[in-house]
Amino acid sequence: MNAWAAEAKMKLRNPFSTLTTELFGALFLLLLMGCEFQQNKQVPTPTDSPYLVVLGIAQDAGYPQTGQKEEWQKIKNGTVKVKLATSLGLIDPISNQRWLFEASPSFNIQLDKMDEFSTTENHPYDGIFLTHAHMGHYTGLMHLGREVMGASDVPVYAMPRMTKFLTNNGPWSQLVALNNISLKPLQNKQKIQLNERLSVTPIEVPHRDEFSETVGYLIESESKSLLFIPDIDKWEKWDEPILDWINEVDVALLDATFFKNGEIPGRDMSEIPHPFVEESMALFSELSAENKSKVHFIHFNHTNPLLFNNTPETQMVKEAGFKVCRQGLLWKF
Repeated sequence: MNAWAAEAKMKLRNPFSTLTTELFGALFLLLLMGCEFQQNKQVPTPTDSPYLVVLGIAQDAGYPQTGQKEEWQKIKNGTVKVKLATSLGLIDPISNQRWLFEASPSFNIQLDKMDEFSTTENHPYDGIFLTHAHMGHYTGLMHLGREVMGASDVPVYAMPRMTKFLTNNGPWSQLVALNNISLKPLQNKQKIQLNERLSVTPIEVPHRDEFSETVGYLIESESKSLLFIPDIDKWEKWDEPILDWINEVDVALLDATFFKNGEIPGRDMSEIPHPFVEESMALFSELSAENKSKVHFIHFNHTNPLLFNNTPETQMVKEAGFKVCRQGLLWKF
């Protein structure tokens, strides 16, 4: 399966009737225009087969993160561009269907981007797949409620604890009560057939499961497969061999929240366990060059230098034979 990288400007619609001199309006416009999407100009968007597009690459809070003045100043100066919270869009242009993986806090911007790529008879989505109940992975559902879209029966696929959490806790319970969303139950390793070309299988992984279980997803067509695990505690805690998974799939989008231990000064990083990229690269070093190239690191914390192209760490990952996800990357199924 080939990944296409490249550049395209985001054509985001201005939500304000007037910008005037309001600082908030000006800053909001600046942020929208600063979102970086890469898409290969030489390869057109597929019209004859399903494909997946990366809508965001950052950890739950995105980049720049709230309260990080230096990061916000870099955006204002144009030094770096906004990175949206991790999310994927799965599009089938043959059936005019599309699905979202992770309802991130950047839901509104990412929906606008999906509208550039595709259409559907069931706007906004034919289904939304959630991995777990941490901020960056489900809170975008708020945009479906009566205060915003007032959507009707949007299918939301969730595991049992996640379903219970949404049903029993406001404001999410209001989405259920008002039929803004229609909860679709998932079970570990039970395949969901989306249509004759595509299927999705949830795969439970160990994580900080305060409110729900956590899953990754295996997305498959008849000939291609992609593994998406944005959050996991440590590879060795999982009762599945990650190396076997990488060998078997065509693409693996894997948790790269932190590059190395000690990345967050003054924080006990054992309280927020993730496989450090340094650890993952050491574990994956025994893979063949072909299988290493399947690994695309994703879900970068605002402290992770892999967020940016011009860092020694990004170069190190590439030289080791792995890939670094960027917003706008496409995979054809």
